[in-house]
Amino acid sequence: MSLDLLFVVVAATFALIFGFFLIRFPLSAFEVQRRFYRMINWDIKPVSVEKEIRNTKLMGAFLIAVTVGICLLKWLRI
Repeated sequence: MSLDLLFVVVAATFALIFGFFLIRFPLSAFEVQRRFYRMINWDIKPVSVEKEIRNTKLMGAFLIAVTVGICLLKWLRI
């Protein structure tokens, strides 16, 4: 297995795991973001929690779709 292919497999695996995490646990993902911003002295609050959950799930789905698309392009060598 070439180093290039190994990098693609590892990066795609992490991206897919993160995408599924965003879809499955959107509030946990937002809490991690909120904790990070508090460390740098910012306070963030969503205007609408329902929209925040929806958008986080969409971001996870988009990440999965892009990862699969890039893997298919790499596999087909386009």
